[in-house]
Amino acid sequence: RKVEEENEKNYARKDIPGPLQGSGQDMVSILQLVQNLMHGEEEEETSQSFRLQNVGEQGHMALLGHSLAAYISVLDRERLRKLTTRILSDTTLWLCRLFRYENGSAYYHEDDREGLLKICRLVIHTRYDDYTIEGFNVLCSKQPVIYISSAARTGLGQALCNQLGLPLSCMCRVPCNTMFGSQHQMDVALLDRVIKDDVESGKLPLLLVANAGTPGAGHTDKLGRLKELCEQYNMWLHVEGVNLATLALGYVSSSVLAATKCDSMTLTLGSWLGLPAVPAVTLYRHEDPSLSLAAGLTSSQPVEKLRALPLWLSLQYLGHDGIVERIKHASQLSQRLLENLKNLDFIKTSVEDELSSPVVVFKFFQEYSNRDQTSHAAQASSIQHPIISNERHIYDTFNQWLGEQLAQLVPASGVDVVELEDEGTCVRFSPLMTSAVLGTEIQDIDQLVDCLKMKIPVLTSTLQLREEFEQEVRRTVDLLYIEDVGWPGLGVVRYNHHSDEKTDDKQEKELEKINTELLKKLNELESDLTFSLGPEFGGQKNCVYIGMVTEDLDVSELVETIAATGREIEENSRLLENMTEVVRKGIQEAQLQLQKANEERLLEEGLLRQIPVVGSVLNWFSPFQASPKGRTFNLTAGSLESTESTYMSKAQGTSTTPPPTPTSSLAKQRLPGQKAFKRSLRSSDGFSETSSISHCDDLEKMDQRPPALSPSQEQGSLETEKTEEQKEVAQAQTNTEDTHSDKSPPDCAKGEEQASER
Repeated sequence: RKVEEENEKNYARKDIPGPLQGSGQDMVSILQLVQNLMHGEEEEETSQSFRLQNVGEQGHMALLGHSLAAYISVLDRERLRKLTTRILSDTTLWLCRLFRYENGSAYYHEDDREGLLKICRLVIHTRYDDYTIEGFNVLCSKQPVIYISSAARTGLGQALCNQLGLPLSCMCRVPCNTMFGSQHQMDVALLDRVIKDDVESGKLPLLLVANAGTPGAGHTDKLGRLKELCEQYNMWLHVEGVNLATLALGYVSSSVLAATKCDSMTLTLGSWLGLPAVPAVTLYRHEDPSLSLAAGLTSSQPVEKLRALPLWLSLQYLGHDGIVERIKHASQLSQRLLENLKNLDFIKTSVEDELSSPVVVFKFFQEYSNRDQTSHAAQASSIQHPIISNERHIYDTFNQWLGEQLAQLVPASGVDVVELEDEGTCVRFSPLMTSAVLGTEIQDIDQLVDCLKMKIPVLTSTLQLREEFEQEVRRTVDLLYIEDVGWPGLGVVRYNHHSDEKTDDKQEKELEKINTELLKKLNELESDLTFSLGPEFGGQKNCVYIGMVTEDLDVSELVETIAATGREIEENSRLLENMTEVVRKGIQEAQLQLQKANEERLLEEGLLRQIPVVGSVLNWFSPFQASPKGRTFNLTAGSLESTESTYMSKAQGTSTTPPPTPTSSLAKQRLPGQKAFKRSLRSSDGFSETSSISHCDDLEKMDQRPPALSPSQEQGSLETEKTEEQKEVAQAQTNTEDTHSDKSPPDCAKGEEQASER
């Protein structure tokens, strides 16, 4: 038994995780671990700042509710039942009065989709009498159909079918209006025809999910007509959306007020009032409590009723005035932004009601992007659709960039990017969902408008210069324009020089090397442009991506600079390759000549001088005199020459003048303080005259240049400009000499080996 206990202890120490081993940890260590998990270690912190939720006193009350719920759950059963019943009944009554939903019941849930799921089960139990006994067999006789708008939340229909165990054929997506009314509202006439077709085919219309504020644009469906349609076909009407928050205000639009007549609605009070970790609430009307219990809308467990405790505390703390003030403040923020957007050019808004719209959606838009409208209309029959398609993709990209920039510059505004079916990519401001959490104020909206005013000229200039940049690149030799509508900037260019002598792999590597070096050179220039390798995923390889630009950009100078810099890098690379090959051949030729010279020297010295002892004595009595014969390699001419003239004149020289190092003619005259690629502020005539005069002065200076340097100086200057690889090659290009000395034959043999190595 002792052996078994010992083995059990060893087994436990091995397999139990580290934090659970031993007798437990103290409270300080556990709290420190939680703090590290929340804020991260210091070495793991990045430069990006994360904005935490603005938790005020009302938020502390909501957080306190979770702690109190844990304490209350340990009370005796009778006291717990009375307390939970009081909390649940009070909270339900308050919410029904606040949001004008009389005689309703409430279901509190963590997931905002869970309330709709339980409502679907309630409707199934109501419409199918034998569902509790026979289950899914009842559904086979008459297939249920749930109708949702095409503007509803993504994946809502599939989630409902998965949780209810229904096939996807039970879900019907109703299109929105295409000709009359808002393009984000459900088409009621089409819905009527669809329901009739389903009834005639033997299906059972079950439930309709409508929106009081669509997730994308914040538009409200025609709830009054939808309610009449549901009563006609005995269907259940469920409403959800952010505009339901305005039911608590004194003035409510008639379109939203119609939601009070629906069968159920879902409220997300946490985001509306800035309350953390509070449940969502689904208000509904139903007379049979047994079916509500079967559907899971009510529970007999007292602990389940404690979900309402955080809301019970927070609503009492805020009071009616506090709740109305937060919702009214969000409406004022959206109205302030909408009024400012009306005065901005190139900004197109999409709101349901210009007088009071809780959600503001806007986008940057410029008609035809600097194209001639007449020519565009003339080409409509042939290329209208591709042009419109490309323009929409470009505008989507630019608006995506605009939304990200605004969210980064003014994080307290809470703006985000949304994809709409008709408008494309837009920037959305929904203060009911963000202002209470982020603490958005009026000055944040003014700052957002100021940032938008600064970004609009950049967007218009970039959009106008994109076509000019494309034309300049296509006219320039060795440059290839890359069409990438997903890049928010001036465009994408690649230095592309084809060589028939190289294989595809070598050419691809060479292009990658040239474009990488080109990007480095461009970033070293003093300019306001941003050059990059493009997006991390989905971008083209071996390209230079140019970001947003301003209206004073000189596109021709930019393209000329890119082409000239690419050619310079290519010529330098080609010069290095040619020089490497010439040096290699020169070394091989020098080795052959040195070997031949050694053989001739042996014949001149004779056989006796090669014997170790005899050769030393013979050299002492009769020294052998021989003129030094070495070889020098001329980097400029690429040839081997004798060193006799070097020993005679005591200086190394050559008559060949090396070619000049290739340089780019990028030195365009700029005014003091003017950055690269900027148009001059002077007139074009004056600028041309100044340029011509300066060009003549440069020619005169070139004629009055001092004499060329000596070949050795030229060669030394050339070697200092080489790369590390050229330096290594140049070190191997020293003068190799074969001289005779008064050494013994063994010493002469060592000298021969050293000369051969050189």
